[in-house]
Amino acid sequence: MSKRTSSAASKLNIAALMTALVGACIAFQLNASMLSPVLVTMGRELHADDAAIGLSQTAFFTSAALFSIFLPRLSDTLGRKRVLFWMLVTMTAGTVVAALAPNLAVLYLARIIQGVSGPVVPLCLLMLRAEISEPKLYGTMLGVVTATNGGIAGIDALAGGFLAGSYGFRSVFWVIAIVATLATISVWIWARESRPSKGTRMDWIGVATLSVAVGAFLIALDEAAKLAVANWVFVGVLVLVAVAAFVTFWRVETVRKNPLISITDLTKRSTWALLLTTLLTMTGVFATVNGVVIDYAQNAHSGFGLASGVASLALLTPYALVGWLVGPLAGRYSPILGYGRVLRIGLVGSLIAIVGMMFVGLHSLPAMIAATVLIGVTYAGTTNIVLNGLGIVLSPHDNPGILPGLNAGVFNLGAALSFVVLPAVQLIGSPAGSSSSSGYFSAILVGLIITGAALAASFLIPRPVAAEAKDGTR
Repeated sequence: MSKRTSSAASKLNIAALMTALVGACIAFQLNASMLSPVLVTMGRELHADDAAIGLSQTAFFTSAALFSIFLPRLSDTLGRKRVLFWMLVTMTAGTVVAALAPNLAVLYLARIIQGVSGPVVPLCLLMLRAEISEPKLYGTMLGVVTATNGGIAGIDALAGGFLAGSYGFRSVFWVIAIVATLATISVWIWARESRPSKGTRMDWIGVATLSVAVGAFLIALDEAAKLAVANWVFVGVLVLVAVAAFVTFWRVETVRKNPLISITDLTKRSTWALLLTTLLTMTGVFATVNGVVIDYAQNAHSGFGLASGVASLALLTPYALVGWLVGPLAGRYSPILGYGRVLRIGLVGSLIAIVGMMFVGLHSLPAMIAATVLIGVTYAGTTNIVLNGLGIVLSPHDNPGILPGLNAGVFNLGAALSFVVLPAVQLIGSPAGSSSSSGYFSAILVGLIITGAALAASFLIPRPVAAEAKDGTR
C-alpha cells in the first residue's frame, strides 16, 4: 500500500471514529441540556411540583457522577468499545423508560439508568487517544469531542422547549432515544477496541467505598441547596457518612494489590491539583452563568424581567454557541502553546467576564449578553476543554482510565456545590420579591473569588510534556 493510500485510509478511519464518538457525546449531552427547558412541562403532565421534578435532574447527575468514578477504569480491563457500547445501550433503554414513564417514581428510575452514560466524554477521549498519537491532531479532535459537553450550540435547549410545547415532554425523550440508537450503532460499526489493562482485576471494594463517599456528599449538597427548608440534621449525617466512606477508601487502597487508584498516584500533583482546579472552576463559574445570571435576567423586581425562554435565547444560546465553536481551537493550540498556559488564559478571561457581569452587566442587558458570550469563549470553549484534556494526558500510564473518571465526577461535584453556595448568597442579599440587586452582586463576587482560587490552583498542575508539540509549530 502506498503512503498516500495509507494516509487516506487513516484519515477515513479517524473521520469514522470521530463521527461515532461525537454522536455518543451528543446523545449524552441531550439528556442534560435538552431537558432543562422541559422541566415545567414535565411537572404539569406528571402532576408534580417544581421541586419534585427537579429531583429527576438530581437523580441523573448523581448517577452520572457515580458511574464516572469507575466505568473508565473498567473499560481499561474489559475494553473501551465494549463498555461504551453497553453504556449507550443502557442509556437508550433508560430513555425509552422515561418516555413511557406513568409517574415520578418511574421517571426517577429512568433518569438513574440514563446516568450510566455519565463518563461518555472521558471514555471517548481515551478511545481517541489510543488512535491518535500526534499531539496537535489529538488536541484538535479532543476539542471537537469535548465542545459538545457544553451544549449543542444552544440548539438542543431550543429544540427541547419547542418539542415539549408542541408535543409534550415525552417527545423529547423519544428524539433523544433515536439519537442514542444511531450513536450506539455508529460506535459498534466504526469504533475500534482498546484494552490497555487486560487481565487486571477490578477493585470493587475501592469502587464501593468511593461511590458511597461521593454519593453521600452529592445528596448532602442537594439537600443543602434547599436552604431554609433543608433538613440540616440529614445533611450533617450524610457529610459524616461521606467522610467515613472516604477514610475507609483511603485505607483500603493502601493494602489492595490492584487498587482503583494507588495512594501514590492520588497524592501526585498531576492528580490532586487537577481535581482541585476542576472543582474550584466549576464551583465558581457554573452557577454564576446557569443560575445567578439567568435568575437575574428573569427577575421582574431587580433584574431585566425577561421570560424564561427569552432569557435562555439571549444568554445561554450565545454562550453555548461560541463555546462549541471555540472548543476545537482551544484543543488545537493546547499542545502548541502548552495545556497549562491555555488553561490559565481561559481562567483569566473568565475572571474578566465575571467582573464585567458584576459592574456592568447587572445594569445593562447588552453588557450582560456580551459578558456571557465572553465567558462562553473563555470557560465553555477553553477552560472546560483543557481540563477534560488534562484528565487524559496526565493519567497514569498503568491506570489510564482513573483520572479522567475522577475528573468527570469532580465536574459534577463542582456543579452541585456551585448551586448550593452561589444561590444561597444571592437569596441572603436579594430575597424573593426584593428590588435590591445586592444579593446577585455578592453571589457573582463569590464566584469571582472561587474562580480566582482555581487560577491559583492551576499553577500547581504539572506540565504534560509528552502530550505537547515539541517544535511549537502549528
